[in-house]
Amino acid sequence: MSQPLLPDVAPPQDQTFGDIVWLQFKKNRVAYFSLWGLGALFVLATTAPLVALGRPFIWNIGEGFSSPWLTGIFDRNYFENPVDIFFNMLLVMVLPITAIAYARHRHILRLSLDKRPRRAKVLKELRIGAGLIFVCFVAILVNPHAEPYTQYADIAEARAEAGEDVSAFFPPVKYMFRKTGFKSLSRPSATHWLGVDESTRDVAVRILYGTRISLTIGIIAVAIYMTIGIILGALAGFYAGKVDIIIQRLIEIVMSIPALIIILVLVAFLEKPSIFHIMLVIGLVRWTGVARLVRGEFYRLRGQDFVTSAIALGYPPQRIIFGHILPNAMGPVLVAATFGVAGAILLESTLSFLGLGDLSAPSWGQTLSEGYSSGAWHLILAPGFAIFITVSLLNLVGEGLRDALDPKMRK
Repeated sequence: MSQPLLPDVAPPQDQTFGDIVWLQFKKNRVAYFSLWGLGALFVLATTAPLVALGRPFIWNIGEGFSSPWLTGIFDRNYFENPVDIFFNMLLVMVLPITAIAYARHRHILRLSLDKRPRRAKVLKELRIGAGLIFVCFVAILVNPHAEPYTQYADIAEARAEAGEDVSAFFPPVKYMFRKTGFKSLSRPSATHWLGVDESTRDVAVRILYGTRISLTIGIIAVAIYMTIGIILGALAGFYAGKVDIIIQRLIEIVMSIPALIIILVLVAFLEKPSIFHIMLVIGLVRWTGVARLVRGEFYRLRGQDFVTSAIALGYPPQRIIFGHILPNAMGPVLVAATFGVAGAILLESTLSFLGLGDLSAPSWGQTLSEGYSSGAWHLILAPGFAIFITVSLLNLVGEGLRDALDPKMRK
């Protein structure tokens, strides 16, 4: 008997390690929703100028329509900190592009094994777009844009009182985190959602823009010490011998002095510490744990058959270290990075609370310090809850990632 013809169906592909980890992570509902919470914080930090900014979206006082908001988000007289410029660029460029790309390719980006090659193509396009965005960011920093500082809200109010026609559409909050002149230590109200601090600045706006500072310091500081720890730990674990001994002694010397003491001393020597100094200092003193973790993973993997085969084939050491062993050792490192971001945010808040942070940045620790000195409860609860929620979400995501990477914990 003739066999019926089977439809031409592509053979199913095996799940990758990333697919397995993601499926296991989604089963942990607390960690999964915590990841969405972190995404919401990131979106909130990115869209801060849509909520609070002293420049109108549309402006017309008889000279034609213009958009001071669009030109102001890249104005270095208005946004002195490069962190704000970066997030504003994300708001203008990345979020619309990402939304369009997701609308077009959401069926590809879903976890579907037969669409993996197309999904890889989309991710490659996103990487190219990220490179272009980085180039644009550097170009903006090299060629700063500056305009005369203008109080658009005051001008619009004065012209309206004079009976002149004014067409102005402002964000919900018509001022920035540097705006002063409000009633000192005013309690939360309909005008000031979280009250006013001792310096007569709106607390809610400072908490909103402080989200940018905390997330940036946490991510960049961790990226710095992860890079240092991975390189030194990989060299110690792969070469062993004298190289391992030297790196181990260096790790022990750095670990013998409490990290907070080193950071306090280094920051105290800076005449005017900025958030970039704080990122660098945190990155330079907290790499020891990552280095020891990577070293242990390399010791565990260096005797595996795939490493022995790579050595026998004559691959150069750098290819074996970074192309073969390191990808298999990154699981515990990613978990450490997640917890490290939470630790870096707490450390930056501690420095700001002690008065050693960047005074020009709206740090949560500064607001908490003012609340401690003045005894105002709204200056303590607002930044305290912001720090608590952010750190808790990061820790919950880290625990979920740790369980997803552990084969014994898989369901």
